[in-house]
Amino acid sequence: MSKTYRSIRGMHDILPAAVSDWQQLERVSQSLLEGYGFQEIRMPLLERTEVFTRAIGQATDVVEKEMYSFEDRNGDSLSLRPEGTAGVVRAALQNGLLYGPVERLWYRGPMFRHERPQQGRTRQFHQIGAEIFGAAGPDVDAELLALGERLWRALGLQGIRLELNSLGNAEERANYRQALVQYMARHQSSLDEDTARRLERNPLRVLDSKLPAVQELLLDAPVLGDFLGAESRDHFDGLRERLDRLGISYHVNPRLVRGLDYYCHTVFEWVTTELGAQGTICAGGRYDGLIALQGGKPWPATGFAMGMERLVALMTQGQEAKPRAMHAYLVLAGDAAQLEGPVIAERIRDAAPGLRLQTNAGAGSFKAQFKRADRSGAALALVLGEDELAAGTMAIKFLRQERPQETVALDQLGTWIRDWFQGTK
Repeated sequence: MSKTYRSIRGMHDILPAAVSDWQQLERVSQSLLEGYGFQEIRMPLLERTEVFTRAIGQATDVVEKEMYSFEDRNGDSLSLRPEGTAGVVRAALQNGLLYGPVERLWYRGPMFRHERPQQGRTRQFHQIGAEIFGAAGPDVDAELLALGERLWRALGLQGIRLELNSLGNAEERANYRQALVQYMARHQSSLDEDTARRLERNPLRVLDSKLPAVQELLLDAPVLGDFLGAESRDHFDGLRERLDRLGISYHVNPRLVRGLDYYCHTVFEWVTTELGAQGTICAGGRYDGLIALQGGKPWPATGFAMGMERLVALMTQGQEAKPRAMHAYLVLAGDAAQLEGPVIAERIRDAAPGLRLQTNAGAGSFKAQFKRADRSGAALALVLGEDELAAGTMAIKFLRQERPQETVALDQLGTWIRDWFQGTK
């Protein structure tokens, strides 16, 4: 007996019934991003491992435990991309897109992390991301957040909360890190193994802990905001002032940090309570030091990434996934109709671009073909048989409306279908 293969754990097929929801998310996102002046960039799935280790940080969970890395035949260490920003920076540096006017780039596609699969968290996941290079002020941070707010409205999503914090600059974070380590060290005996490891390798990640005991311990811990200097405070105050003027609600979360080392100043997350533990649907912030880490001259940058699986889950809550319905189904009866039908179908498609028209395949009785037409979700059944061919006409039956059947001359069919199709938009 031959073996039936299954997909790799944590990597899922997106079936036809669900694809239309993904396409809707992609269309709306692309339209809004282009409306804000972003241009699409497409990067390889594979990069040299150091592109990510230098950017993300050796002491992060992503690099330590989650990257899919291997040596190729030349002995080079390569990795499937675990996130998009580092690759965008590499591409922008390599192709001379930086150090001029402000550059706005967006991307979409799969990312890979060897995590424990659970609802809302998979090993192959998909992101849409946006990056702005060359603007150092809080104005572009605010514009990114305005874009996010507009996107949630366009997708019909509600109950999404914006959380905001400032990580300050490198020196301020270093001072805070030292104070946090000293505080936590006094409670070393109360720390679990994972928290103790984070405290040693990447102390700020302790703030991300979901353990109630750790969160209770952090209630009296130093707060990063108390370590910010005047310039960092001005940047954060400027952002908040702009959000207030834009009418964008937010919650300042002093414990909010991002899991990647390259962030500074503004960090943010859009979160929901509708998806259980995996409630973050979009996150990002400012990463002014990343370009220098990647070998370029210092250059300001800010951006975000959205989790497409989680957004689609929010968009489709309580809905049954269904394939996208056809507009029309061409029913063909008899050998002559089987030959002529595809020719007529192409003329119809020429006349009405965008029309979803399915031509019957595999013959079948009228009854069987009408069942197929109904299953396709089509609004119209276009019927071509021997009588219609002889008369040079097409019978049109309305499958979703109480309307009498119509007969249209074949030389007028394209115009009739085009006018009907435009009326459905």
